[in-house]
Amino acid sequence: MNRRPSDERGAALLSVLLLVAVMAVIAATALDRLTLATRIAGSAATVDQGRAYSFAAEQIALRRVADLVGRDPTKLTLAGGWLGRDFALPLPNGQGTARLTDASNCFNLNSLVAETVPGRFTQRPGGTGQFAELMTLLGVNADEARGVAGATADWIDSDSIDGPLGAEDGVYRSLPGSYLPGNRKMADISELRAVRGVTPKLYARLKPWICALPATDPVKLNVNTLAPEQAPLVAMLLPGQLTIADARAALAARPAGGYGSSVRFWESGPLAKLDPPTDVAEQAGVTSRWLMLKTDVTMGDGFLTSISLIDANGGAPAAGQMPPVIVRRDWGETD
Repeated sequence: MNRRPSDERGAALLSVLLLVAVMAVIAATALDRLTLATRIAGSAATVDQGRAYSFAAEQIALRRVADLVGRDPTKLTLAGGWLGRDFALPLPNGQGTARLTDASNCFNLNSLVAETVPGRFTQRPGGTGQFAELMTLLGVNADEARGVAGATADWIDSDSIDGPLGAEDGVYRSLPGSYLPGNRKMADISELRAVRGVTPKLYARLKPWICALPATDPVKLNVNTLAPEQAPLVAMLLPGQLTIADARAALAARPAGGYGSSVRFWESGPLAKLDPPTDVAEQAGVTSRWLMLKTDVTMGDGFLTSISLIDANGGAPAAGQMPPVIVRRDWGETD
């Protein structure tokens, strides 16, 4: 028999080893892809299940809100310990919490305008003054506050005419990365960061105090659910006339059952010396139309947060006429 030269046997062995190496790489890649696909499928299933639990929490919250409103449609108080309290959700193979807060107690950026006709927005001077006053009370320079308030109102109103201390198309076109104002209601407070004069530092300072509710009505607070540390929101209602200290004192002196009406609130303690106009007095209300539900769901390594805005009036002019409804839902933490 003829024997192969040793160099041929070495080449054959090398070919076999190379083939084995290639097959190993292919197998490892396929296994890695399979593992990734499995994880993606598992994550998708976890997210879907988490969302289902969040939807269930919303239904529970809607019933809870309906009960709160049903007790007394003319007044919403802290009775029952519902505000800002974490309620545990009994979830199989997971855990979750739901927290209900009053979403009315903030400065609604969309209140800077009035919707004169559907889809047409004009500036509300009183709202601009209150927004500037809030910023001033929070330590913002008065001139800077007035400029930001005017620019924010211009951002939302429908026209392209610069308002007092405002900014319209021409200003934003001249900025790096030229863009245009929204000329519509804000959907989220993060839009404020695009307004002229709003720096990251200013946005961070304002963020706990502002909101973007889907309505352009004047700000209407609930003095029965406001905490004393939220006194600047009350003080902003009467620029230059009401101090934070007096507003805090009125909130701290709130009766156990809450104020029965806006009139009773303005007659309390240091506020009795004031004589606010009727429209301003009514901004310190005793009920809440907007509530916020935050739901956190944990399943294994998965974590899901949902934030739902509830209209306690159900779209009706007053509470108790229609059942509460969800009007907006955000997934994940807001910016």
